[in-house]
Amino acid sequence: MSGSARRVRVEPSSAPAYEVRVGSGVARAFAGELAGLLGVPAGRLFAVVDAGLPASWVDGVLGAYEVAGWAVTRCVVAPSERAKSLETLGGVLAALAGTGQERREPVLALGGGIVGDVAGFAASAYRRGVPVVQCPTTLLAAVDASVGGKTGVNLALPSGELLKNMAGAFHQPRAVLADVSAFASLGEREFRAGLAECVKHGLISADWGDEGLLAWTLGSLERIMSREEEALVELVARNVGVKARVVGDDERELSETGGRALLNLGHTYAHAIETLAHLTPDGDPAHAPLHHGEAVALGLIAAAACSASMGLVEASLVGRVRAGVAACGLPVAIGGLPDDGTLIARMRHDKKASGGRLRLTLPVGEGRARLIADPPEASVAAGWSAIRAG
Repeated sequence: MSGSARRVRVEPSSAPAYEVRVGSGVARAFAGELAGLLGVPAGRLFAVVDAGLPASWVDGVLGAYEVAGWAVTRCVVAPSERAKSLETLGGVLAALAGTGQERREPVLALGGGIVGDVAGFAASAYRRGVPVVQCPTTLLAAVDASVGGKTGVNLALPSGELLKNMAGAFHQPRAVLADVSAFASLGEREFRAGLAECVKHGLISADWGDEGLLAWTLGSLERIMSREEEALVELVARNVGVKARVVGDDERELSETGGRALLNLGHTYAHAIETLAHLTPDGDPAHAPLHHGEAVALGLIAAAACSASMGLVEASLVGRVRAGVAACGLPVAIGGLPDDGTLIARMRHDKKASGGRLRLTLPVGEGRARLIADPPEASVAAGWSAIRAG
């Protein structure tokens, strides 16, 4: 394990506190500690593995757990929005039940956000809850999806429309192992997609103990994009620090004015477009659909434009958000969007909608955001106009 490793403590109100370990090699190094953390002898371990991970990296990590005495069963899951389904969840649960694994024996989620969400949901449901350890292998999952206990799958309507994360549970992990050595296998597009969540955290971080996060991130992009270990460790640790403070304050997203809902900045716009199969970040049909981070990047610009239309922020913030997104190599506009009415109707499927009313997390100042109920439809549409190409 690298000497630059960092630890961030997460303190949810409904579950034991846990550590997020950030560094190179932390996934292997933790193998000898897992039994002690759970208070059980090494027994069966069920690993839900991202199909896109290099076999050699997976073998190295799971081999360390076998050396530590764990009998490891692997279940491979395809990391796609269509595969993030009740069918996939059922297959994982059936495989888990087939091992005879007992309630105190753990699930290890080894992969990106989709795999982590499916594995976490399976762990929450199997025998009404077994321990899960999250090992995020993408930048996006490391800074966001793996921390905070949200798990879930998408639901498909008869029309074929996917509703993002509409079935799920809160199930906090016992540990998170953000192993930055896994990032070496990420393609450039997938790596950049993770930066969208980092920009998002920077846009809310002033109220959560790290006012300079966005400036540091944008000023460190050369080191981050070259995947310099020290920069990656700091990036992940600082982003996790923001999320940990938010989760500790409002674990179940119950605040009416913000709290955990602030982490959804840009996401209501993003969720309306990321499951549209024809959309592409650069006009090349071969690159469809959007990655989650690409949709979030566009959603951040749209949310800023909506907020400016309502007079909550100066119009200049829209340009600054757009420039930050562009600096990360992420899309700032997109062609092929449906009409505003269709998009706003899709937004109303969002889990934050209440009583049929739309609720949006919007920026209200430098590094600050707030949950806004029932924003004017014209302002919501102004957000879509800000990211329409052509």
